[in-house]
Amino acid sequence: MNRIHLELPEDELDLIAEIIVRSIRTRIEKVGAQGGLVALSGGIDSSLVTLLSKRALGDRLQVLIMPEEGVSPESDKRDALRLVKEHQIRYRLIEINDLVAAFERYLPDGSFTEFQKRYAMANVKPRIRMILNYLYANLEGLLVIGTSNKTELLLGYGTKYGDLGADIYPIGDLYKTQVWQLAEHLGLPADMVRKKPSAGLWKGQTDEQELGHTYAEIDRVLYCLVDLELSVRETVRILGISEEAVLDIYRRVLKNEHKRRPPTITRISNMCLDKDWRYPVERY
Repeated sequence: MNRIHLELPEDELDLIAEIIVRSIRTRIEKVGAQGGLVALSGGIDSSLVTLLSKRALGDRLQVLIMPEEGVSPESDKRDALRLVKEHQIRYRLIEINDLVAAFERYLPDGSFTEFQKRYAMANVKPRIRMILNYLYANLEGLLVIGTSNKTELLLGYGTKYGDLGADIYPIGDLYKTQVWQLAEHLGLPADMVRKKPSAGLWKGQTDEQELGHTYAEIDRVLYCLVDLELSVRETVRILGISEEAVLDIYRRVLKNEHKRRPPTITRISNMCLDKDWRYPVERY
């Protein structure tokens, strides 16, 4: 593991932060939006994006804090409120329990296991938050600023048309471990930086427990497989971890490719018959 270092150069952290700030501001101005909107969970990713977006947009930033009472960690709600108040950010606090309950009433009858029901409803929650994001964004002419990082995007660790539904991904080229590094450099509170990452899908859920690997391990594997374009065997040799672990991460990347691409179009037009024509797919 010592042969692969993902730490960002300390003397470039301010520059990296400024690049992200300018990219947010430029995108907002390019499309003629009135500002941006961030869904702030109180976790490290959304907190960092909120801080950078505040630098970019000032009073043109709107934040939605959307906990689920009894499921979302109280520390996340507390940290989210602390951040917006400390930085004087305009925000709305919306408890989503009633909306979740409304969808639960429409669960179909059938021989579904409790596991199936829990996962189906777990994905409903980020989609509810996505709808609220765009409801407020549309009303005020804002762009939705996503909070997914590079690790999550490559793994497909997010809900399609849920937390992955956004107009821009400011930290989408930063691995999770790099997010922690930049957040600490920019002065986010230490307890917020060191908090166990959780998507808040159910009570007690943590990212690393669900993924089965630490982010430190995942990031190094992804860097070898994606950035360095190494094979599974080369990655195992360089990192000194089990082939089973590398294969598990590799399979996640392949399995969830559909989350990184637009929906497949059935080609029937004359243009599609031209062998040199390719439908423009946004590459991550």
